[in-house]
Amino acid sequence: MIFDSILGNLVGICVTLVTIVIAYYKWTYQYWKRKNLPYLEPSIPYGNFVSPLKRKENLGLRFQDYYDCMKSKGWKHGGLFTGLTPMYLVIDLDYVKNIMTKDFQHFVDRGVYHNEKDDPLSAHLFAIGGQKWRNLRTKLTPTFTSGKMKTMFQTLVDCIPNFTEKIESDRVTQTPIDIKEALGCFTTDIIGSCAFGLECNTFKEENSPFREYGRKVFTSTRFRMVKSLLVRNFPNGAKKLGVKAVPPDVSNFFMKVVNDTIAYREKNNFSRKDFMQLLIDLKNNKLVPENGYKYDGNSLTTEEIAAQCFVFFLAGFETSSTTMTFALYELSNNHKIQDKVRDEINTVLGKHDGKITYEAIQEMKYMDLVINETLRKYPPLPILTRKCVKDYKVPDEDIIIEKGTDIVIPVLAIHKDEDYYPDPEKFDPERFTEENKSKRHNYAHIPFGEGPRNCIGARFGLMQSKVGLTSLLRSYKFNVNKKTMEPLKMKADSFVLATEGEIWLDAEKI
Repeated sequence: MIFDSILGNLVGICVTLVTIVIAYYKWTYQYWKRKNLPYLEPSIPYGNFVSPLKRKENLGLRFQDYYDCMKSKGWKHGGLFTGLTPMYLVIDLDYVKNIMTKDFQHFVDRGVYHNEKDDPLSAHLFAIGGQKWRNLRTKLTPTFTSGKMKTMFQTLVDCIPNFTEKIESDRVTQTPIDIKEALGCFTTDIIGSCAFGLECNTFKEENSPFREYGRKVFTSTRFRMVKSLLVRNFPNGAKKLGVKAVPPDVSNFFMKVVNDTIAYREKNNFSRKDFMQLLIDLKNNKLVPENGYKYDGNSLTTEEIAAQCFVFFLAGFETSSTTMTFALYELSNNHKIQDKVRDEINTVLGKHDGKITYEAIQEMKYMDLVINETLRKYPPLPILTRKCVKDYKVPDEDIIIEKGTDIVIPVLAIHKDEDYYPDPEKFDPERFTEENKSKRHNYAHIPFGEGPRNCIGARFGLMQSKVGLTSLLRSYKFNVNKKTMEPLKMKADSFVLATEGEIWLDAEKI
């Protein structure tokens, strides 16, 4: 009888707790209704999403589905839930403009987890917010001017020979080219040189540490998925527990590289025209203000330098290699466009003694159209996030977005919207002629974001992509190899848009 009584009490307690939890979920899921915002009905316990451990679809595609659904209902914006956390999805491009630019003061932060104390590499420009972000952005902006890009240009060109040697070797042996891997090695060599002043030798060293650790950051595991779920829903608790966003071995590697590089340059009074040198000059208050930019007089710490080098390395090698991969894939399926790009390359380089120069790259206007169309169809970051930092009244609506609310801008969905891009799956660079661009909303193409928090390295990324494509297309004609799984399917667990399986190309000497 005592056992039955205890068991009955336990069952009663469990039923009560379950009832309370379900009631809390249902009350929480009325949040957007109370706010007067239309929303898509969530389900317990993951809201409008599935468990990250069971995800079978890329988040960019999932948000595209939500975007299409909301837009078909005539909504300008709508509410979602990830677990118990409300999420505001923007549909109308004027609202996108307000959030990213016009009313930016309400949406300064990205809402990306970082832990400066326990995980200094995570406190980089992409992740941090508030005044700290403003101060750092002001310091770093002059390092990405066109003048600075020009001084780094030769470093990019110096990385071409090893790259083209790899392509030629595969061509001669009639080996299908894993183009993403080849381009990843090329951009790793470039960023390693520009960000750290080091030769990564990724083509000659199969297990180059820069390539290995670069891959590791973008490799998803179940443990990292669970950790991501924790830091997303309980960021303050995660910080108190010392949860790190960057794997310890990756952090140790990059911190050592940065510390050793700084020590060597300062001890030997060695200077080099690269990103690292600009950061060291900021550390030592030696960078001369230019083009109206001013500094607050506060130097960078070694940890801050390491964090910026880290994010510059990751963003620079992965997004550019991804963009070039998709560009070459599309060109391999559209030989008329490929021939047109090649004709422009040969014509422009003919004016520059056959040399790839900074000025020559700037003259390749059709190449710009091709890259823009690639970035439309395959934006490296399929969604962009913001965090509301102070209550915001949506213009002309009786709706208040509360401080702390997560904001999602569905870049991929906007880029695939038929209202802006008829036949969106068609690869058509002509969409980006000045005439055609003038017919669209300015925020219908936002692969690098917009406003004060746009991608600071966009100019460098575009320059790197143009150099890589020029070095290949001037000498080779590309075709899709049958090993490539078509139609392309995007990885479900990848932060940057990437395909399941490799993209294999065949190169033909011209």
